[in-house]
Amino acid sequence: MYLTQQLHRRARVSPAEPFTIYQGHVTTNAEMEERAARIAGGLRSLGVRHDDRVALIDVNTDLFFHAAAGVAWADGIIVPVNYRWSIKEMAFSLIEAGVETVIVGDLFLDLIEPLRAAAPGLRHVVHMGDLPTPDGMVPLSQLLAAEPAPDAERGGASLLGLFYTGGTTGEPRGVMLSHDGIMLNSIAAASVGHYPVRGAQLLAAPAFHLAGFGAWIAAMLQDQASVALSEFTPANVLRAINDDKITMVLLVPTMIQMLADHPDLTQYDRSSLELILYGASPISEAVLARARKAFPSARFVQAYGQTELSPSVTILRDADHDHPVHRRSGGRPISYAEVKIVDGEDHELPRGEVGEIVARGDLVMLGYWNKPEETAYALRNGWMHTGDGGYMDEDGYVYIVDRIKDMIITGGENVYSIEVENAIARHPAVMQCVVVGRPDETWGERVHAVVELAPGATLTLEELREFTKQEIAGYKCPRSLELVNAWPMSAAGKILKREIRAQHI
Repeated sequence: MYLTQQLHRRARVSPAEPFTIYQGHVTTNAEMEERAARIAGGLRSLGVRHDDRVALIDVNTDLFFHAAAGVAWADGIIVPVNYRWSIKEMAFSLIEAGVETVIVGDLFLDLIEPLRAAAPGLRHVVHMGDLPTPDGMVPLSQLLAAEPAPDAERGGASLLGLFYTGGTTGEPRGVMLSHDGIMLNSIAAASVGHYPVRGAQLLAAPAFHLAGFGAWIAAMLQDQASVALSEFTPANVLRAINDDKITMVLLVPTMIQMLADHPDLTQYDRSSLELILYGASPISEAVLARARKAFPSARFVQAYGQTELSPSVTILRDADHDHPVHRRSGGRPISYAEVKIVDGEDHELPRGEVGEIVARGDLVMLGYWNKPEETAYALRNGWMHTGDGGYMDEDGYVYIVDRIKDMIITGGENVYSIEVENAIARHPAVMQCVVVGRPDETWGERVHAVVELAPGATLTLEELREFTKQEIAGYKCPRSLELVNAWPMSAAGKILKREIRAQHI
């Protein structure tokens, strides 16, 4: 299987049907095949060769997805960059991945000079968008004017992309995902979740996340038009559902709640919507009830997984939401995936006993880029160790009872506390700190900093946020601050983070 195979298939079967829609501009399947070939030809003229990593920095636009297809066509590896990261974080991923070519959209042109200074290995910057192309960059139009390149037909076990996630060590990790893994995952999830065929999928989740990128893959496979949404707001989503007759959308529960509670909800036609896929965290019964009332024609399907699993490993079907017990689960394993619950020695546990959720199959990552030890640890004994605690019932439903202990999910974004702690610790007023998640009505969880100050020092939340924004992305910065003079300690003299966490549940 290979990504660009879908371009050929759709161009032959339905050449005039829309491939992407963005702000009213439609690119047909036939046009998309031609564009990908020309973008690939242009990339080849810049020196992109087999296995070269090409980074993409942009919000969800049609050009982002066109460029991604062109990279695969040119035999390259796609590296979506989290534009919410700091320059320091972005540069780390570009340097580690050995990226020499970056394709950047209008909104992020100002990042290029500081990125070039921080990542001197960058050789070529391609600008895609409507603004004038700055000096020293190559306009996308130049690539589109190139001779079409033959499709490299890159696929199978070859890398489709490097998807960077937060790391438990405090450094981002590049998750290596294959064409087979991502394509099989979408096929399996679509089969269990009964994704609509044809129609239009709204790409509202940012595509630098695998969930958002995977939604595009699913849209291709299901012959859906991909409607790119550059910024999530409830009004933007409702307007797109109304105007583009959206049949499917991927959201996180926080977004669903915002839509269901929007004061102008009834002004928009929502009758086209057949499926709302959600993930990142469970949905409360109250929010689900309001959402079903707000979108009466839509089925609700939950996906559980992580980037390392391409990304889904279980699906909770719409009908499961009506079961008094099963609706609390993450669903049952999808095709092509084996899931079990193990103890600390990797022995499978009886049904109902809590342990670590592990999975194996072609959808599992190939490993972490340039991190053999972390790869070996995560994939020990041939199973991907998710770090999530849970159990499986007699019906095969998987229940998540605890997440990776040091991870916070805020507004659908994964935040590893060690990353935030490392940034806070650099502040001269800070002597010790611990970061935990606190429940938040809007974001699910918020990043909460517990800090002991150096003698005589003072610190406000605003000062701390401003400082940490220089080191890490804004969504990772603390939203609340607690100052303490003493810590719960273990017999070995270590701060008992679990006790601090328990105080804020």
